[in-house]
Amino acid sequence: MDGLSASRDRSPAQHAADRHDLIRVHGARENNLQDISVEIPKRRLTVFTGVSGSGKSSLVFGTIAAESQRLINETYSAFLQGFMPTPARPDVDVLDGLTTAIIVDQERMGGNARSTVGTVTDAHAMLRILFSRLGQPHIGSPQAFSFNVASVSGAGAVTFQRGGKSVKERRSFSVTGGMCPHCEGRGTVSDFDLSALYDDAKSLAEGAITVPGYSMDGWYGRIFLGCGFFDPDKPIREYGETELADLLHKEPTRIKVDNVNVTYEGLIPRIRKSFLAKDREAMQPHIRAFVDRAITFTVCPECGGSRLSEAARSSRIGGTSIADACAMQISDLAAWVRGLDEPSVAPLLAALGETLDSFVEIGLGYLALDRAAGTLSGGEAQRVKMVRHLGSSLTDVTYVFDEPTIGLHPHDIQRMNELLLRLRDKGNTVLVVEHKPETIVIADRVVDLGPGAGAAGGAVCYEGTVEGLRTSGTTTGRHFDDRAALKKSVRTPTGTLEIRGATRNNLRDVDVDVPTGVLAVVTGVAGSGKSSLVHGNLAGRDGVVVVDQTAIKGSRRSNPATYTGLLEPVRKAFAKANGVKPALFSANSEGACPACNGAGVVYTDLGMMQGVTSTCEECEGKRFQAAVLEHRLGGRDISEVLAMPVAEALEFFGAGEARTPAAHAVLTRLADVGLGYLALGQPLTTLSGGERQRLKLAARMAEKGRVYVLDEPTIGLHLADVEQLLALLDRLVDSGTSVVVIEHHQAVMAHADWIIDLGPGAGHDGGRVVFEGTPAELVAARSTLTGEHLAAYVGA
Repeated sequence: MDGLSASRDRSPAQHAADRHDLIRVHGARENNLQDISVEIPKRRLTVFTGVSGSGKSSLVFGTIAAESQRLINETYSAFLQGFMPTPARPDVDVLDGLTTAIIVDQERMGGNARSTVGTVTDAHAMLRILFSRLGQPHIGSPQAFSFNVASVSGAGAVTFQRGGKSVKERRSFSVTGGMCPHCEGRGTVSDFDLSALYDDAKSLAEGAITVPGYSMDGWYGRIFLGCGFFDPDKPIREYGETELADLLHKEPTRIKVDNVNVTYEGLIPRIRKSFLAKDREAMQPHIRAFVDRAITFTVCPECGGSRLSEAARSSRIGGTSIADACAMQISDLAAWVRGLDEPSVAPLLAALGETLDSFVEIGLGYLALDRAAGTLSGGEAQRVKMVRHLGSSLTDVTYVFDEPTIGLHPHDIQRMNELLLRLRDKGNTVLVVEHKPETIVIADRVVDLGPGAGAAGGAVCYEGTVEGLRTSGTTTGRHFDDRAALKKSVRTPTGTLEIRGATRNNLRDVDVDVPTGVLAVVTGVAGSGKSSLVHGNLAGRDGVVVVDQTAIKGSRRSNPATYTGLLEPVRKAFAKANGVKPALFSANSEGACPACNGAGVVYTDLGMMQGVTSTCEECEGKRFQAAVLEHRLGGRDISEVLAMPVAEALEFFGAGEARTPAAHAVLTRLADVGLGYLALGQPLTTLSGGERQRLKLAARMAEKGRVYVLDEPTIGLHLADVEQLLALLDRLVDSGTSVVVIEHHQAVMAHADWIIDLGPGAGHDGGRVVFEGTPAELVAARSTLTGEHLAAYVGA
């Protein structure tokens, strides 16, 4: 018997390639991780739990996913790497067994007013090809159906060399685009309230213009005062027709001001370019307030909001135009696509049908392709990103999810669980950061981080099965089976906020009274119309403060102290105690270390290679000049104060030499929302989604509002933290403030005084109020999906 057949007869040893079935992480120290080591099984579903701020995102996103993406980027050519972001290598000793990571996070979509659900998922691109092949009358290529391509044409003489001679020929060109010329593909047109742009009783020199950023002391002021088209010392109400037209509407014109060549442009076209080209959701709060006050958006009268030209709307397939198709609910559009029998475009129809079916499967069948991407909630945006991965043939990929149940009603969570399990069963590694017990229970393995948050966290408290977690004694284990009880008595409303005839998105002419003086919860399945009802009808009213899910804008120089306005009283307290200027105590101003410009790190750009970030040797990462650090308040310098967690700073500024009531008030709000562990100087870019929303809540609580509207405040909150949030909501209501919460978390529903339930389904199956009353009445009636799930939750 030869050696080969003998080896066949022996029991087969494990193949060398099959031994790499673990992702090994050793010595992880990113952010607050305390030199931890974990081994994560591949081709399994692993859920990472722990209180908010315990280090889950630092381990999963900041270490494992970040290193995977960095290594993949290094496989591209130097030319391509020059165009890509270059993430730094995570602070970890060993990372072994990594596979390609696909990150599906909570970042909101749509920094652009032209982004729609169709454009961000390629469904619109496939529809355009379909209509360019089958649409009658035929009007052109796929770009003839694109609302981002304008129709242009031109003609003229061109000169070129042929056979040593200069030859002139007449050439013409034309591009047929689908953009509506009236609204330029935005679907809405804007009208200006001139009284919000300027005070006509004043002259320009007296500061008549009230547009943010258009001060007469700045560069815009020099252009307006020196252009010569109108008298800057005359009140605007005395302007003639020509002068007013030049001020408001003049086309860009080259002029000379103070011997500098500049372009003068009328106020309205300049505002269109600087403000209206941006997505409203991405604007800074004061800019958004100005735009809401000064500009009214109405549906474009020419295209009816479809964004498309008349030619694009005229081409039809079986009586349906591309505008009709994009306006359909996706579940209906999927059925329409399946009904087309055209062998010539069969592969295209199959691919488009699969994409649309993925929307339905993931619970987004109620959306329409023409829905603006910026209007999607965080949970919807995350699920839209999942669409392109559901039908993928790739296996042995690591999928990384950040709380995929955000924005999901308990009824929808089961469907999300099935999708996560399906991704795993195709042979993929699925890593999920999650707080909801309904999703934690499906895990093959649980990694629980803690025991606390911030500096008190960053350690692995438990690794193992879900059953083991229940009996582990960790914070997550102790709270795993927590169930909130219905309140024995509810508050009596003091009044109502009336909503009449609400029709935004899928709302069906809804009339509802939202009670004031109580904790009111608006609930319903995903897509039932909750955000449309609340944001579309309560936001913007006097005394209403809205805390939504939009991302906080800020660079790595921004931190909780700068975002909440805490740094201002702290700087003044340091300045007063030391007899110097407040600007010295800002790392973005005079006090900045000159070597690193106040960043604390020195960044060396190495072109297409990974840049090197090193702690500044001069200030040792403290960000301030040495002379500034000699000034002290209560025995601490400014860098030590910024390194304090909120809880410690609360004591420091509450009494003694450092007592500063203005700073103490801000810190109290930060502690109230559960951010006591957060360092005052921690960069905003390192905060999780839940931490950012609670930071925003703490900042907005300073505004004196009669009504607070909160959009899913439990995002990113551990079961143990939800109790603290409920206590905060109670304090707000007891202090005389009305609180309206859009929420799916059953503990918040059970704690409510009044529930407004929308449904019964999503999209055109929803948009109606199906229940109004107390939680106890909802549980007793069990007449809606919410009622059934809440009854099961409280054990009724």
